[in-house]
Amino acid sequence: QLVESGGGLAQPGGSLRLSCAASGFTFNLASMSWARQAPGKGLEWVSGINRDGSDIYYTDSVRGRFTISRDNAKNTVYLQMNSLKPEDTALYYCALGWGAGGRKGQGTQVTVSS
Repeated sequence: QLVESGGGLAQPGGSLRLSCAASGFTFNLASMSWARQAPGKGLEWVSGINRDGSDIYYTDSVRGRFTISRDNAKNTVYLQMNSLKPEDTALYYCALGWGAGGRKGQGTQVTVSS
């Protein structure tokens, strides 16, 4: 099970921190990802982290603004989002694995608007 939290309304230039609590599998052996779906658009892989954090991926549009991390002791993966832009508005999903195609949670809504 994957349960996301931390979404909400932020102003442009603001920050949010998303969390994903995982259960039901061996978290410390799994790569984890964040994906998002904006209104009217397809699912986009935003960021990924391998099991020990030694390999990280960011899509170009968030590199330098978003930071993915994980705490294997807490079975949790995070996405720190800074310098938010209106185009970051989307439903954000935590996903099992490397990429956006794996099992996902229910999502948490992020809205960036003044």
